[in-house]
Order: sequence, then C-alpha cells, then structure tokens
Amino acid sequence: MGLTITPIPAFNDNYIWALQDSNRQVYVVDPGDAAPVKAWLQAQQLHLAGILITHHHADHTGGLDELLAAASVPVYGPAGGHIRQLDHTLGEGDRITVLGLDFDIMETPGHTLDHIVYFHRGDNDDAGQPPLLFCGDTLFAGGCGRIFEGDPPMMYNSLQRLAALPAPTRVYCAHEYTLANLAFAAGTDPDNHDLAQRQVSERRKREQQRPTLPSTISLEQRTNPFLRCHSASLQKTVQQRVSQKVDTGLELFTALRRLKDQA
Repeated sequence: MGLTITPIPAFNDNYIWALQDSNRQVYVVDPGDAAPVKAWLQAQQLHLAGILITHHHADHTGGLDELLAAASVPVYGPAGGHIRQLDHTLGEGDRITVLGLDFDIMETPGHTLDHIVYFHRGDNDDAGQPPLLFCGDTLFAGGCGRIFEGDPPMMYNSLQRLAALPAPTRVYCAHEYTLANLAFAAGTDPDNHDLAQRQVSERRKREQQRPTLPSTISLEQRTNPFLRCHSASLQKTVQQRVSQKVDTGLELFTALRRLKDQA
C-alpha cells in the first residue's frame, strides 16, 4: 500500500516531510519546528504516529519536545548520542517498518558524522510504490550538503552510494535550495543540456510557489555536478576554475565543494 507524502514548509527553506497512510496515521521526517506540523495535522484531522530523524542539527530536531509533549510517539534516528529524545537508534543495515513500508537505513557521513538516510526499495511492478529516499542534508536537488563534521572522502563516498540507488528513486531532501544549486551547477557544467532544461522547469515551479521536490536519482545523475564527478567536460571546467589538475572523482568533488562553499 502506497503512502501520501506531503511537504510541510518550515523556517525559510526547510521541508518537513509528512508520510500518511490510508488509516490517517502520519510519520514526519526531521521536524525542526513543531508549529507547522501541529497546524497541518489539525487542519487535515490527522494523527501523528511517529518521527524519523536524519541527523542532529537543530533545524531538523528542534520541534521534538513540543511534538512529544502533545503525542507519545516513537522517534527513530541516528546513533551518536546527540539526540536525547530518540527511542530507537539506527545504523547501517538496520531496517524499520513505517506505516507498512520497509525502510533500509544507510549511514551517509559527511554533513555530520551521524547522518543516516531512509530508503524504501519500492515494489517490483510499475503501478506499485516507487523507491523512496529521505536523505536529509546529504543529497540536495542539484547539490549536496556542506561538510561540517566529516571530510570530502566521507561525503564523496556517501553520495556515490546514493547515486547507485535505482534510477526511479524519489529523492526527498530537507531544503528548497534547488534554484541556487542549479545556478552553481550551470556555471560548472555549461554544456549540460539536461541541466539547462531542468533550470527552466524548476524555475517555473517556484514561480508558481510549488516545491521543486521530490527529485529522482536519475535526474540527479544527469544534472547534479556532485554526482557527475566522472564527467570529462565538468572536469575541464572545474580545472580552469581552480587552476589546477583534478585527476580523480574525489579530487573533482573536493574542488567542486570548495567552489560551492565560496559561492
């Protein structure tokens, strides 16, 4: 049975993802602020059944206390000791069932050391539930998270693992950074026709006040420079920008991330 997945906007650019089943039960992902979650649940007359956390930053966990004061529900999140409200700590290879769907846990350190993502493999038939990825701040539409606690090899390896997920996987990241990410991407990958088309499409969505998410792994493989570190044309452009050779995928990723941090 499929889920209805709804973005609840929070702060300036966060999305708190709400997963709803046919019984009107809801799990939310990374509730940095309780107020919009409570308002949405009340407006839809839905019931909070659980909470999923990808990492410990406050804009992903700040609403936990208020939500738990209103409803005693399980909280799942990464081991590491940063999040005191967790009932269930998760790590690489764990599997949980959320509203009838199984999610595999992958550790994706880089943005933080404790970052995890939730991946549902989907159904085999085309009419069934597609693969789903709730990836917090590891992979963004057209970009990736800043490296705060890890290092470039960690983040590169984490992104390589996500890039290898099935192409139809729907990517639910936690921020509406898409237009800025694609503007940076276009400067590093100017001959990418798919990227140019995506900029037009995503800009139109934002003009209509629609989210640019979810993305797909297939779309990210074609347009996200941080997943395209095998591209010769991207390598050439980045080498010119940084005035040095970048011979490996990791070196190209590291140079790209440094350029994005300076943008």
